[in-house]
Amino acid sequence: MSDTIAQSYKDTLFQALSARKDWLERSELSRLKEELRLFQISYSVMYNLFLKKKLINEDPYKQEAKITDIEVPETGPFNEAKRHEQISLRLANYDNQLDFLVNFYQFGVDYLNLERVRRILGLVRFIDWSNLTPDSPSVNTQAVASIVNHAKSGADSMTLSLIGESLIRLPKCTVSILRILRDIAAYHREIYKANVRGAIAGMQASEVNAANIRRKMNAAAPGVPFIQEYIEEVIKEDYTSNGPALKEAVLKSLQLKEEKKKASKQKASYKDILLSGLQSIGTSASVITETVQKVDANQLILENRRKGIWEKLRDLIRAMMKSNPEEVVFELVYIDREKGTQTRENLNFHQFRADIDKKIKILSGMGVRGAVMGKLSSMSEEQVIGYLDRTIRDVQNIFRTLTALDDYFKNTVAAEDRGKIKGIRPELASIKNCILRSNQIRHEYAAAKEEEEQMKRLGINLGD
Repeated sequence: MSDTIAQSYKDTLFQALSARKDWLERSELSRLKEELRLFQISYSVMYNLFLKKKLINEDPYKQEAKITDIEVPETGPFNEAKRHEQISLRLANYDNQLDFLVNFYQFGVDYLNLERVRRILGLVRFIDWSNLTPDSPSVNTQAVASIVNHAKSGADSMTLSLIGESLIRLPKCTVSILRILRDIAAYHREIYKANVRGAIAGMQASEVNAANIRRKMNAAAPGVPFIQEYIEEVIKEDYTSNGPALKEAVLKSLQLKEEKKKASKQKASYKDILLSGLQSIGTSASVITETVQKVDANQLILENRRKGIWEKLRDLIRAMMKSNPEEVVFELVYIDREKGTQTRENLNFHQFRADIDKKIKILSGMGVRGAVMGKLSSMSEEQVIGYLDRTIRDVQNIFRTLTALDDYFKNTVAAEDRGKIKGIRPELASIKNCILRSNQIRHEYAAAKEEEEQMKRLGINLGD
């Protein structure tokens, strides 16, 4: 191969790679992050349902886990004697890893190198959601398929709807994520091969083989991994008679399809961001339902302890006459952990429970095919952002009150009944995560809108 032809291919290749990198940064990375967010939300819904139904165990150290980089959870066979414990730990670790990936990971083409792409691929493929069957070759997929079947057994319509939506969304997100990761990997593959060519420049055709290339690479670029598959591609493209056709195929694969300008309406995409935030906060419905069931049980323990035989008889007569229950008012202590201050407020318990049941119904309708989501989809962007803000505030208030109630029951109940009180800390952590995810989406929306305004001030129209 002449030096002129080699240089011509090198120039054309780098032009194609530069254009592809720009496209990945400008278009595909935001899509990747959005698909990963939807994937994580859908898995989180399933994971919390499994915990509530006691199909897996709570990992007591889950909240304390420190993650600095992506690590795919264990995929090997289970120790059958510890199967339940091991799948519980694997799924807890998986939930943490996805949370780290979506909320703390760096997304840039240069950062997402071949090794990091490989790890994310492993994480997305940890469970085969498109083949969720007990006879899957993946032991983790087998286990989750069995857990899902148990979760569906005797489940109410809301639970079945949540499971159904997650099982539809997870395979779809997987396909989209894998496609984008393949595009990023293809870019890095050609960058790697270009670097190999630089390291072996001047080698004669008679010298070219994998062993000699390895030695050259170790000398010119120590620490760079030796990827046999890509090395063989370089040899075939640069030193065989099929080389020109193979190089042409590489350039063709890097060509970008013309983007349809009319299809990229920013307002629609911004509204979709907001709707995904509402879907995220909507997943708190099942957690809040489980939480207030425990709160009801705790309130009953406290009430029975305080009331004598005559008060209980009066309550029975009220129930028989279908009268409203006697007001129950708790003086709750609310703690502002940032300021270190306390405030006391009276809570009408029965009114609180009626209000929270209404909110659960609304939140339950925020699934992809829920009635509330159908109405939200027809609203304007301004109406949706207002609705998202109000919903986040409502759930924050619910979280605040439930936290205070948890402390109240633990501190008020008699010592002999303390063991009967049901703690709600795991559920509170799940509700808090829903709030954090929705707030993050809200902030991303605001940042995207601010960027658009800046572009407009500079005279750049993103819709052109």
